[in-house]
Amino acid sequence: MSRHPYEVEPVTPIREFDLTRFAFVDGLDAVSRLVSRPDLMEMTPTEFEHFVRQVFESMEGIQGWTTERTGDDGTDAVVINRNSVVGGLTVIQVKQYSRVLGLNHIRELVGAMDEKRPGRGILVTTSWFTSGCWTKAKENGRIELIDGARLVALTRETLGKDVLISGPPGGKRRDRPPAPT
Repeated sequence: MSRHPYEVEPVTPIREFDLTRFAFVDGLDAVSRLVSRPDLMEMTPTEFEHFVRQVFESMEGIQGWTTERTGDDGTDAVVINRNSVVGGLTVIQVKQYSRVLGLNHIRELVGAMDEKRPGRGILVTTSWFTSGCWTKAKENGRIELIDGARLVALTRETLGKDVLISGPPGGKRRDRPPAPT
């Protein structure tokens, strides 16, 4: 309470998130293990999940956790931005693939979002998405897609590290949609 109605003192809003819906594991520092220009496809799936979490954690105001490998309900990591205006809870699904991701992967993420009730969902892959995925994510409005090229750029931007992603056998990626605008 302020002493006088004209002497109002600001109160910082507090946002609490129910993290009991997730089963977290101890953090692993996958970034410190990186050598000069590592190939993300050579990481173990566990290392890759921790790596993606660390990419997001390196963004200002973000706190994150990696979930257990089994029984994670389609959620590989959880990040929180506690900013009272633009912040929120985001679930991340990680796919360390060398083949295209289709609509079934979007549906899987939407199912995890329905169960866990985050504000947003992010699907991260080392490969690429069909054009239908980009359309469905845009229609949903709460899903962000990060393909291999964007992951490489994001890693450089947030961690200052150059990484590569080895391509599929034969080196050709077919049915690659144009980047979203």
